[in-house]
Amino acid sequence: MQGDPEPVNLRVPFQAPSASLVRHELREWLEEKGFQGETVDDARVVVSELVGNSVRHAAPLPVNDIVVSWCLDNGDLVISVSDGGSDSTQPHPVVATQSAISGRGLNIVEALAERWWVEDDRGRTTVHVRIPLG
Repeated sequence: MQGDPEPVNLRVPFQAPSASLVRHELREWLEEKGFQGETVDDARVVVSELVGNSVRHAAPLPVNDIVVSWCLDNGDLVISVSDGGSDSTQPHPVVATQSAISGRGLNIVEALAERWWVEDDRGRTTVHVRIPLG
């Protein structure tokens, strides 16, 4: 399984309900490729956290949206979420107290992914995540 010749690219509104749409699309795509169970569930949690973090902590792209993409790469799922970035901070995990109702997103991503990284390019911030599928 090298790279998928047709990666998925979605432009979704810069709003919290977009996480649900993206989770649904990713699940269907993974199941179509023959993946199921915990693999699919983990990928859906990761993409939901990335979209949610984008909407909560960043700015939209110029047309008030974000871009979510994914593809297969050497047996791994690579998910990318692009937004307009933030003036105040880069995406980073934080230490959340047990009673905190937020702040665990990137810690969850770190636990479920092989690795994640951030790229900034002229007002566009993209968080990439690599998740082993096999």
